[in-house]
Amino acid sequence: MRDQDNAELLAKAHDGDQEAWREIVRRHLRLVWAVARSHRLSPEDAADVHQAVWLILAENLTRIRRPDRLSAWLTTTARRESLAVLRLRGREEPTDLWEPADTSPNPEDLALGNDTDSRLWRAYTTLTDRCRKILHLIAFAPELSFRQMAEAVGIPPNSLGPTRGRCLEVLRRRMTTETVG
Repeated sequence: MRDQDNAELLAKAHDGDQEAWREIVRRHLRLVWAVARSHRLSPEDAADVHQAVWLILAENLTRIRRPDRLSAWLTTTARRESLAVLRLRGREEPTDLWEPADTSPNPEDLALGNDTDSRLWRAYTTLTDRCRKILHLIAFAPELSFRQMAEAVGIPPNSLGPTRGRCLEVLRRRMTTETVG
């Protein structure tokens, strides 16, 4: 098996040859692990990424167009999975299990929150349709990629970041103007 190229190994693995699958994993095991760990994931998260990459490969054995570039494909897949884990972990908030959280807001916080919410929505309604659509997608569909968001809005993907930044800046200015005025 060690003398066979990736195309042969992928074909054999697709046909159920366990030795071919083991050889693919043996050849690329350290690469996939290194990519996951290079994203500073915990050992547990890196192991999850590692496992996910091999599962994705198993699901796509016949879709690999360039078997000679399998290492690059695995690297890209591991990077994407690592970034997905980082995005998910970034949304987690640690809680103190020993001290019950007081979730009831005090009256002052309620009043300030309602005022801020009202000012935000009034400023939001003054934005252009494009800006409202971009900010809506960011807030309510964060799982979309830049490309998917750009397609939904109808702009080139490389314009989405700067356009989003301008929209947020206009929103900030309008909220500030309303506070001062």
